[in-house]
Amino acid sequence: MGQPIIYLYEQLKEDQIETIRQSAPDYIIIDAKRESLQVVEDDIEIMLGWDKEIGTRLLNSETSRLKWVQSISAGVDTYDLERFSEKDILLSNASGIHSISISEHVLGVLLAEFRGIRTSINNQANTEWTRDNISYQQLSLKKMLIVGTGQIGQQLAHFAQGLGMQTYGVNTSGHVTNGFIECYSHKNMSRIVNEMDIVVNILPLTDETFQMYNERMFLAMKPGTVFVNVGRGPSVNTDDLIQALNTGQLSFAALDVFEEEPLAENSPLWGMKNVLITPHISGLTPGFKTKLLTIFMQNLRQYCKDGTLAKNEIALNKGY
Repeated sequence: MGQPIIYLYEQLKEDQIETIRQSAPDYIIIDAKRESLQVVEDDIEIMLGWDKEIGTRLLNSETSRLKWVQSISAGVDTYDLERFSEKDILLSNASGIHSISISEHVLGVLLAEFRGIRTSINNQANTEWTRDNISYQQLSLKKMLIVGTGQIGQQLAHFAQGLGMQTYGVNTSGHVTNGFIECYSHKNMSRIVNEMDIVVNILPLTDETFQMYNERMFLAMKPGTVFVNVGRGPSVNTDDLIQALNTGQLSFAALDVFEEEPLAENSPLWGMKNVLITPHISGLTPGFKTKLLTIFMQNLRQYCKDGTLAKNEIALNKGY
């Protein structure tokens, strides 16, 4: 067994790599995107980003020394969490990095709909000066249910309150969280969702959240509810979503994530006037790698000290 390796699947700048090297002098640093070195895969102990091909081999190797993976995303539903647990591999995510970007995205798509901006863009394309087809509302005083009260949900609630919105939350237990008038548990969501004007999904994908937005949930909402999904596509039953949009149970849906991506060209969603589609861009964040490195370095220093993580460790049995 050779010297342990920190495998950088996410490309970093030279000065960033040097920062890692100084904090972990006992490790070989491999930049997967720059170097063509022959890597003894079983010597990889830490991985920044997830090289699915190598990672799968390591999960199946009896001699692998892989001990920690730092994900570059907030969601970790693409990882084999059961296998991670079996092999006692730590997993941390990038939660918090995307909070402002996703919050701005949610408010942006809502303002585009509520202030008639989407329609105005179409009118401009047709050189039409008209108000006849423009409907408008105010976000102020609207009740927004934010399903997922983690760092992103709290940031969105803070921004939304700045626009005079009333923010309510849903989390696992219904525990009180900063920024929310009241919070409810997942199991009680269907009882209170009919009081909300806007429902925003920010939940990670787990067995419990898979297709939780189905016909039953949509029918529990009050007619004309606005739905925004910046969480995970498979949390929504697409056929039931389309039905709810066609019947007016949902007046509008802003969708950034889908059950299958990219969205199929023949999906009815493309042609629906009460749908705004964005190609999974809500989390795109300026300075992303710098922010990611901040989390990684906190964890790396703690890991080198005692083998634990300081920030964003995933509870493998929960998936978040």
